[in-house]
Amino acid sequence: MNNFDFTKAADVETAISLTKENKGNKIIAGGTNIIDLLKYFITEADTLVDINSLSGINDLTEMPEDGIRLGALMTNADTAYHPTIEQKYPLLSKAILAGASAQIRNMATNGGNLLQRTRCYYFYDIHTPCNKREPGSGCSAINGYNRIHAILGHDESCIAVFPSDMCVALAALDAVVNVSGPEGERKISFTEFHRLPGDHPEIDNTLKMGEIITGIDLPEKGFTENYSYLKLRDRASYSFALVSVATGLDLQDNRIKEARIALGGVAHKPWRVKEAEDFLVGKEANKENFSDAAEMILKGAIGFEHNSFKIDLAKKAIVRNCMMALDPSTQRPGAKPSL
Repeated sequence: MNNFDFTKAADVETAISLTKENKGNKIIAGGTNIIDLLKYFITEADTLVDINSLSGINDLTEMPEDGIRLGALMTNADTAYHPTIEQKYPLLSKAILAGASAQIRNMATNGGNLLQRTRCYYFYDIHTPCNKREPGSGCSAINGYNRIHAILGHDESCIAVFPSDMCVALAALDAVVNVSGPEGERKISFTEFHRLPGDHPEIDNTLKMGEIITGIDLPEKGFTENYSYLKLRDRASYSFALVSVATGLDLQDNRIKEARIALGGVAHKPWRVKEAEDFLVGKEANKENFSDAAEMILKGAIGFEHNSFKIDLAKKAIVRNCMMALDPSTQRPGAKPSL
């Protein structure tokens, strides 16, 4: 770990001013990811700017135009267990609790969750080429051990995946990210917040220099009646998803009025295919239709030597999770979905 200075920002404006002109100044809140990045020499910091003292962005706020705003400094644990989230957005609560460990959720913030970096083995090994860590050096994962890597949205520059569970649910809920920066405040739709590798695999999101996440808006619709989050992983505790699925359904007489399906563990960002969601509208909520939608969502998927199994796994996970969403009580420990 390199030497760095440490300072506390008293307000958002100060935090912005400290980061807008020097990319070596890094924001720290919970520190559950950036400390690892510093320890493993993946990133360096001239100054760590502590934003934990910032007021007004550390709680849940009911919005006058319906919906809620999650403060960027709320912890993942406080968010998951907040009565409003449990009651109105159970899909989000379930997704958060599927991630990390209790200790990390107690420290990690909502804003930090959106900004966490990939857990690709080669990204964390500074002795191997990695375009995300060192642009232009190559992608070791393409011809390496790529079991956990992307099957959608990748290209020859990078096949890493985005690791968040929370963000998969936020994508399905059509969340909006609020940011403040040198040019003022702006809103970013969740589908536009994270980006695919393209020409700049080292850039994970669409934040501009000096911008800080201040909150996350959730619309009124939380799919409280029919929802499910499914996380498939190598072990049951503290493991990142091979494939995860967040599903929200709006049903009337077993016909689908609206469907939201987001995948995690398969791409550089939470993955949604609107064509597949639109296909389900008006159709009966059954295994056959969910299977057809899964085929549409995985269209164009390409695997590598060690992860091609994820294509079929993702299709089956979508069907299983949609069926589970028909009866959320099937998500109790030990319960079996009606397949």
